[in-house]
Amino acid sequence: MINQKRAQQAKGQSHLLILRFALINIVALALLAAAAVQGLVERVFVSDQTYLTVAIAGVFIVGLVICTARVWETSRNLDQANDFDPLQSSRAAEYLSVLRGRSGDSRSILASTLRLSLSQRISIVRQTANSLVLLGLIGTVIGFIIALSGVDPDQASDVKAITPMVSTLIQGMSTALYTTLVGAVLNVWLMVNYHLLAGGTVKLISALVELGEDHARA
Repeated sequence: MINQKRAQQAKGQSHLLILRFALINIVALALLAAAAVQGLVERVFVSDQTYLTVAIAGVFIVGLVICTARVWETSRNLDQANDFDPLQSSRAAEYLSVLRGRSGDSRSILASTLRLSLSQRISIVRQTANSLVLLGLIGTVIGFIIALSGVDPDQASDVKAITPMVSTLIQGMSTALYTTLVGAVLNVWLMVNYHLLAGGTVKLISALVELGEDHARA
């Protein structure tokens, strides 16, 4: 009865994982759409002549797609662990087959290996999110280089030379600021999804370990 109640609660949490993931990204997309209506998104991409913001956005999309796949897989594995069917091929069945006939110490080692394996499986999302900040910082450096490359102190007194220098300075500063902004915002977006995925992974690990111990005691 206790195991059945725990399974029902965990199954509800698996559905809650998908709902939370959907809610987070719907809200984020709504905010992005509002910014696009105000012309802010277009301004960011037009002002960056290096196309680094496009590259950052592309990396973010790849990371979000991977995160979506991991969330779906984690939820499905959690459902299969909570409503375990020995005749169905699942991660829970694979884990139990490895545990069969093992001693308590050996099961502890396998549980630790399981934690490392599942944690490593989602680490790519965190690494992708961190790369967004690094790309933003690279864009900042490149922007400052562009801004300073157009400044010539020897021609500062020449009125005709000031206009192109100011234009280059503005272009470089736009690149520096917008790439930093895009990298930081998209990093926050992806990290929120990552922490949600990490929480679901912890629940999956707990469900698999508890299932293994229950079958070992049976």
